[in-house]
Amino acid sequence: MAPGLLAAGAIAGAGPAAADSGPSPQGGATATLNGLKTSDQAVVRQDGAEDLKTGAGLFEMSVEDGGTLQTYSLDVHNPAQELARYQEVPWRASSLHDNRDAGRIRWILQHSYPQVNDLEKLASEARTGPLTPGTAAAGTQVAIWRFSDGADVRAVDPAAEKLADHLRSAARKMAEPKASLALTQPAVSGKDGGRLGPVTVHTSARNVTVTPGADAAASGVRITDKKGRPVTTARHGSELYFDVPAGAEPGTTSLTAQSATTIPVGRTLTGTGELAKSQTQILAGSSGSTVSATATARWADQGAIPALTAEKNCADGGVDVTSENKGDGPFRFTLGDVDYEIAPGETRTVTVPVAEDQSYKIEIPVPEGTGDGGDYGSGEDSGRTFTGVLDCEPGATGSDEAGLAPQTGAETPLDGGDDTATTGGEPDLAETGNSSNTPLIIGLALGLVVVGGAAMLLVRKRKPGGASGAGPSGPSAPSAPSAPSKPSEPSDSGE
Repeated sequence: MAPGLLAAGAIAGAGPAAADSGPSPQGGATATLNGLKTSDQAVVRQDGAEDLKTGAGLFEMSVEDGGTLQTYSLDVHNPAQELARYQEVPWRASSLHDNRDAGRIRWILQHSYPQVNDLEKLASEARTGPLTPGTAAAGTQVAIWRFSDGADVRAVDPAAEKLADHLRSAARKMAEPKASLALTQPAVSGKDGGRLGPVTVHTSARNVTVTPGADAAASGVRITDKKGRPVTTARHGSELYFDVPAGAEPGTTSLTAQSATTIPVGRTLTGTGELAKSQTQILAGSSGSTVSATATARWADQGAIPALTAEKNCADGGVDVTSENKGDGPFRFTLGDVDYEIAPGETRTVTVPVAEDQSYKIEIPVPEGTGDGGDYGSGEDSGRTFTGVLDCEPGATGSDEAGLAPQTGAETPLDGGDDTATTGGEPDLAETGNSSNTPLIIGLALGLVVVGGAAMLLVRKRKPGGASGAGPSGPSAPSAPSAPSKPSEPSDSGE
């Protein structure tokens, strides 16, 4: 039984998953999936089952606060969810985290449609014969699926299939692209009367605007550089600080870095929010798009002063919760049945196990008015809550493994060898893996979370007290085997 996630003494996973509360360690673009816009057909071969036909091509996304993205799918067996929200993440937080061919996928993106939009030139280089936008997109998608999923897949159109073969054989390894915008150390803490930080800016943009939170002025907090000079703009490598005046009442505030930029080709986007389990996407093209990242600060005059962050850890199958205590008293909290104590000046990361496709909710309260915690206010500011879905592996929807009902409308079984291409049309999301069963799936999953959580309590009993803690859519999983396993070789690229 897959373990449920325990947090703050309670079983997590109640209700639909939402975006992580507070700042994302990744930052960058947040977008909504509009659908499959430029496509043709592909066939996925399955051992012991009918071959399945699916749409293959370019998705379009609308970026929050402005901009448009073009993306390809990385997960042929996982349906796309209409209007699903996505967050830009590094490869380590996606299904590419252990894929030795991730760099080759980026090469394909750089050397095919739409980055190469001269279709006559692309057809000549690949010796395919005439290409249309739909067949060029389908051939590119098929080549990507062969590396991302290890899928036995072919394009229906002969020219698209030749393009896929050419791209697969020509692909070379490339490094992971840098984030459009991210902040290192997105949560800081310390005593009043000093500068808290640094928060380091990482961006592909020329510069970013820096805006303090709405509550900063009331506390007298300013955003400055290391020397205390006010900061309103920053660039890659800039270090930002929260300058908290002496005697300020214990509290929290934030800053937001934002820019309009072209997001680098090859960045991955994973689902977040109520439709978090949606096909992982990889960026193929970007207009000027709005990207942002947020950092928070907490201060007090005594006691524990924690800074809390969480990040998906695909390599270890869980969520890394990092606690840094810049106060003069211990910070105590509980995850599941394990008590932790973070000493003054200590930083500790605890990896909380989460099953693949599992929703999680991690709540870490900061006590109010206790001898070891100080007065940090109440409500959301009294702690941190991190929620989401762990989506790290390609090749399965989770339906078979979690006992969920199969998702329908994700594929079309082939009958009598129908290889007719549909170049002239644009398949809607129902044809390309859109699922309307999300509420049912979530409801069934919650029952499993509870049972899994109870199992975890029994088998993961640990001694309490000061523990050193540790496209386009495609065929659905019930009728498709998992993708062939890949050699256990470390990824050749990183953030």
